[in-house]
Amino acid sequence: MYRVWNFLTNYSLLLIIGALIALFWANTNPDSYHHFVEFVIWDHAPIGHLHDGHRTLTLHYLVNDVLMAFFFAIAAKEVWEAIILANGSLRGKKAATPLIATAGGMIGPISVYLGLAYFMGSDTYNAVANGWAVPTATDIAFSYLVGRLVFGAGHPAVRFLLLLAIADDAAGLIILAIFYPSGDLAPEWLGVSFGAAFLVYVLANWLPRRLDRGNQARPVSTWVRTGLNFWPYALAGAVSWYAFMRSGLHPALGLLPIVATIPHADRAFGIFNEAEEHLHDLLNTIEHALKHPVEVVLFFFGLLNAGVEFSAMGDATWLVLAGLLIGKPVGIFLMGWIAAGPMKLGLPQGMRSIDLVVIGFVAAIGFTVSLFVAAVAFDPGPVQDAAKMGALFSFAAAIVSIIAGKVTQVQKQDL
Repeated sequence: MYRVWNFLTNYSLLLIIGALIALFWANTNPDSYHHFVEFVIWDHAPIGHLHDGHRTLTLHYLVNDVLMAFFFAIAAKEVWEAIILANGSLRGKKAATPLIATAGGMIGPISVYLGLAYFMGSDTYNAVANGWAVPTATDIAFSYLVGRLVFGAGHPAVRFLLLLAIADDAAGLIILAIFYPSGDLAPEWLGVSFGAAFLVYVLANWLPRRLDRGNQARPVSTWVRTGLNFWPYALAGAVSWYAFMRSGLHPALGLLPIVATIPHADRAFGIFNEAEEHLHDLLNTIEHALKHPVEVVLFFFGLLNAGVEFSAMGDATWLVLAGLLIGKPVGIFLMGWIAAGPMKLGLPQGMRSIDLVVIGFVAAIGFTVSLFVAAVAFDPGPVQDAAKMGALFSFAAAIVSIIAGKVTQVQKQDL
């Protein structure tokens, strides 16, 4: 239990505290809460929401659109390593079943969400349809925490769950970029972002290694690594973020092109693995440096986004919950079973088919990413608040997961 509590304090506690404060504040003094959320830091700013022909930087924009870029950069780092490294967790046959199950974990919630909305009538459907991606999200940190409680840290289902959650994050980033732009698309600015990524890769990564060919001392690479450190990537990241904002894509994704350019280790121990602390390549060094600041960012994200009045519960609340609590486990089980059985891809040794159902319930904890998607899918108002309430209530999946684990007689395996 100590390890679980240690994990909770490292990755989730500040986010939970921020969300609880927001819920209490919004339901006791909603006017002051919303005034705080929309507090104007800088009117006529170079960045921020467009308002009456000029940009206004609010506290909400600073957290959701600027600072959350670091959160998504860390998520992208894990996805990138899982794909690019020779021993990456999303490479080869071992990842096939989790990837197919991930597809089910997205198709299922979308089908349930839109299907129920359709049967609730055209008015409801038209009001909530744009939020179809809200129930597709899986909160990696909370799902991992609950997965360890249900299966034990040594159970193969926990690793399966992590692979599924990482793949879900990758799909979620693509969905955010394609289906939820922040404005009219301006491809020329997207070219600026990828141009910055290409330039920093060539000058700070490829060229030093090229100049050091045949020299074991690697003087140029060493000078770039110690002298310039992360600064070329920080500058490229700032350019990329600004270009994303101007391109119409959500600026919180603005650091993603830069992540792929940073020198990385030739192996990864896996997300949340303490052994990652011993990797000192630049990509892992930057992640380690960002870890605690991002925890603070997540506190403010919870504080500024989870403040929903309980009276806001509505159709979108129940649709999001149905998508997560019904669509997720059904989709993950069906697609995972098809992959493991008829497709003969198999399951990890020691894992049963029925464990897919439990994994589906664990993966139904949407929280962080579901909140974020709800904030960008809907304009501020009753529907957005109702969808956010559904994302918050997805914590119920933790209780359902524990019950499902007992019913299916999961045998916990600790390390």
